[in-house]
Amino acid sequence: MKVFINPGHDIDYDSGAVNPNSGLRECDVAARVGDRVKGYLEAAGCEVQLLQSDNLYYDSQYADRPVAVCAEANDWSADVFISIHCNAANTQARGTEVECYDRNDAGGQLAQCIQSQIINSIGTVDRGVKEMPGLIVIKHTDMPACLVEMAFIDNDADAQLLVDYEDDFARAIARGITDYECTL
Repeated sequence: MKVFINPGHDIDYDSGAVNPNSGLRECDVAARVGDRVKGYLEAAGCEVQLLQSDNLYYDSQYADRPVAVCAEANDWSADVFISIHCNAANTQARGTEVECYDRNDAGGQLAQCIQSQIINSIGTVDRGVKEMPGLIVIKHTDMPACLVEMAFIDNDADAQLLVDYEDDFARAIARGITDYECTL
């Protein structure tokens, strides 16, 4: 199976959400978890490509970002696409959710496999699988795709989970992907 991993945001240009108390940045957490997911999937026999960039669909304003994430995944003919993120809202919200185009399609099945693994492994608040067809990385990819919101980085308790259970999040995401592969 060919898996394309997109750790959310960009280390240089778009850090994503930031915890207001610790300064923990979404782009850094997503990059570390993405690298670990890649390692686990390669150990399981998957081909993996990883690209972290703010250029999702030829929408970057920076000239040094010529490769668009969605186009790269499509050109590589990935079997699945996973974007890894941390949520943020109001410093009070907590939990994990995985977003997909349609809960009833293959991307929805992939999302459910990952959501189940994270909830069962880490015990975060289960916010469920949500349909978000307008998300660029879900809308412009040709393969089953989902966006994983691991936890709320602006909530101190969830942010601590992201730090303490970084490897657990990575293993759960990788297991969710391989669970999905078994359903094919």
